[in-house]
Amino acid sequence: MAAIEWSWSRLMEFMIQSAHQLEVSPIVKYSALSLFADRFFPSLTRYTVGSNGKGNWLLQPIRESNLQLFALIALWISSKIHDSRPVSVKSFKSLGDKIIKDEHFTTRDFLEAEIVFMQVLDFEIGTSNIAFLLLEELLLQFKGVAKVGELLRFEACMDIMDLLYEKEETSTLYRSPRSLAASTLIASYLITVPKQRWEFPILPWGKYFFPL
Repeated sequence: MAAIEWSWSRLMEFMIQSAHQLEVSPIVKYSALSLFADRFFPSLTRYTVGSNGKGNWLLQPIRESNLQLFALIALWISSKIHDSRPVSVKSFKSLGDKIIKDEHFTTRDFLEAEIVFMQVLDFEIGTSNIAFLLLEELLLQFKGVAKVGELLRFEACMDIMDLLYEKEETSTLYRSPRSLAASTLIASYLITVPKQRWEFPILPWGKYFFPL
C-alpha cells in the first residue's frame, strides 16, 4: 500500500476528533479504534490482493478520504454494539459532509462501506478483548492492592491512549491490547501520581499481570 497518500497520525486524529464531536462514550470510541487500527487496517493488504477486494471502488485505490469513511464506519459499528440507541447513519453522514474534504459520500456509500468493513474483518466484530476494557480491569486490580491507585487519573489514561494511537511507531503496542493497557497505566502513574507517593513498584507489577 505504498501508493496510498495518507498520514497515520492525521487519520487517528480524525477518528478521535470525530468521536468527540459525536459525543460517543469511551467504550464506543476505543472499541472503534481497536476495530479500525488493530484489525481493519492491518487486514487491508491481504484483502485487497485477494479476489474479494478487487473491483470495489472504496478499495481501488485506497484514498485518505476512503480511510476516513471507514474510520466513521468503525465508530458506527461500535455504537451499534455498545449503545442502546446507536448513533444514526444520518449523524455520521452529516459529520462526514463537514470534515471529509476530498470527497462527498452519500448515505448509500456509508451502507456499502459498512459491508466492505465487515467483509475485511470476516464479520468478526467482537470487542471483549480491547485495550480500554483491559485498562479498566488493570486499574481496578491496582486500586485493590495499593491505596496510591486512587491518585491515578483515568482521564489521563485515556489521553495517553489517544496519543499512543496517533503515533504509528507504537503500532506494536496497539496490536497487543494487553501491552497497550499496561503501558498506558504505567505512564499515567508516572505522570499523575506525585513522585513522593511512589511507594508501589508499578513497573514490575504491570509486567507481571500484563507482560510488555
